[in-house]
Amino acid sequence: MKTLAKLPVTIVTGFLGSGKTTLLRHMLDNAQGRRIAVIVNEFGELGIDGEILKQCSIGCTEEEALGRVFELANGCLCCTVQEEFFPVMRELVARRGDLDHILIETSGLALPKPLVQAFQWPEIRNACTVDAVITVVDSPAVAAGTFAAYPEQVDAQRKLDPNLDHESPLHELFADQLASADLVVLNKADLIDAAGLAGVRAEVAEELPPAVKVIEASSGRLPLDVLLGVGAESEAHIDGRRTHHDSHHDGDDHDDHDHDAFDSISIDLPEADESLLLDALSQLVGEFGILRAKGFAAIPGKPMRLLIQGVGTRFDKHFDRAWRSDEARITRLVLIGQDLDAVQLQARLRQALGA
Repeated sequence: MKTLAKLPVTIVTGFLGSGKTTLLRHMLDNAQGRRIAVIVNEFGELGIDGEILKQCSIGCTEEEALGRVFELANGCLCCTVQEEFFPVMRELVARRGDLDHILIETSGLALPKPLVQAFQWPEIRNACTVDAVITVVDSPAVAAGTFAAYPEQVDAQRKLDPNLDHESPLHELFADQLASADLVVLNKADLIDAAGLAGVRAEVAEELPPAVKVIEASSGRLPLDVLLGVGAESEAHIDGRRTHHDSHHDGDDHDDHDHDAFDSISIDLPEADESLLLDALSQLVGEFGILRAKGFAAIPGKPMRLLIQGVGTRFDKHFDRAWRSDEARITRLVLIGQDLDAVQLQARLRQALGA
């Protein structure tokens, strides 16, 4: 009977908008024959990041791509790891003779440590090892002191509250992502000057164990030999990595997470005029402190659906595919932020669209 070596798993973490999906695309585009399974962990009810990944050219047919992308329904891996992660991993373990590597993308607010600890479970530990936790850092955002792209509204709210200390929840999450890292990618390095990048490197180093490598990248373009085959065996030493959120996992207070303040809401709308929709979203981003918007829209008279991704007030959009004859032409959005009121936001969007 053939003895299979442990299947290496790479966990990619980092804030919303830091470039995790771009890094995954780069890795798949340059797989060079490696058989890679992907687990996309989407923050929200919709697997929209999975849709985006399926659109990219990764050298296989659409049917094969669908088989390689595993999506979890809820974004907080910290909370759903036992309910959803285990059956997915069991399925991949059963097929590990057909695989060379597993990539897992966490949501922007998920904490990597509990996920790495899940690899200590006997059924997974005997078959898999965490090759590395790669933390993707948005270099310009860290240089600006915001840690995530465009969270000015969150930071402004924090500064107005005299009861909060100087460290924002985003800073704690940022520190925890670094505390679990085996490799740190300072992404978007081309968007800041050398002095700014040096400052980011110094700030990141304060949160890292000395052995962790820090490398710079633009659009996640790095050789796969740097990203894969790290051999960190993260599950063996993760318990020794101290994070801000450790106390939440010591007892039965699992529901009491600092990042519960971040909401992800799903909104369905009818067909929408493109400019009206984007103008309305831009207005609501500033007013309600929305960190990220993503989804797709049905534009009147257009045979293709419009894919939308927004970080802060910056929106990227493109027509990704034709509407299928068996699906409803609707607009579906996921909004991520703090203390979001789904009913109010839906009403405001409908009003703006005249729906």
